[in-house]
Amino acid sequence: MFIILYKVNMRKNVPSSNDPDTCIIVPVYNEASKIARVISDLSLVNAVIICVDDGSTDTSAKIIQKSNVILIQHAFNMGQGAALQTGFDFGLQNNFSYFLTFDADGQHQPDDAKNLINAIKNSNKDVIFGSRFLEKTSNTPIAKSLLLKIATKYTNLVYNSKLTDTHNGLRIFTKKALQKIRIEQCGMGHASEIIRKTVAYHLEYDEIPVYINYSQYSRKKGQKMINSINILIENSLSKWI
Repeated sequence: MFIILYKVNMRKNVPSSNDPDTCIIVPVYNEASKIARVISDLSLVNAVIICVDDGSTDTSAKIIQKSNVILIQHAFNMGQGAALQTGFDFGLQNNFSYFLTFDADGQHQPDDAKNLINAIKNSNKDVIFGSRFLEKTSNTPIAKSLLLKIATKYTNLVYNSKLTDTHNGLRIFTKKALQKIRIEQCGMGHASEIIRKTVAYHLEYDEIPVYINYSQYSRKKGQKMINSINILIENSLSKWI
């Protein structure tokens, strides 16, 4: 459990989406060079955009403030898991029904966001995960692909899950799911925690294929492989909800 100090900046002209039931949570940490483009791309998706600035030290928050989106600012850097939970809390308080998570570094595609939204609304699933391995279209580096597949097999074994990609930040939840799943891992360990709790709470889940674009920028900023291994081991040791 963690406590976060934050403030909400909402422009008066934030547009009401044609689909007010759906929100997109974008955790942001020092993404000044990418966030404007990500917001622009997401504006094509029929949903309310909520950016959670996780104590950025660059101009990310100022850039977000110029856009017609909801901005929530952490007083200091807490980690991506904490940023997502802040966004979930805000969305639950404002009675959204569907919650999609979308990275701020340009790896994710707005068309995949649309597909996830359509998929969960036309199913009885509580959570739908994006998978870069269901269709071999993502330009995942070979070493990273191998590590992710090993991590997926290990996660499936430990948590009794059945997924092809267990560390993908593109996913969507129903309100019912997030009323049960509460992220307690502030950092990147939240990905495994979400899967563990999805299975433990007997939530219905599925996967659909998504494309992850590994640019030079995202490769440089992304998780180091050794950190991913450490996170996997740390999460596998925890069995408590």
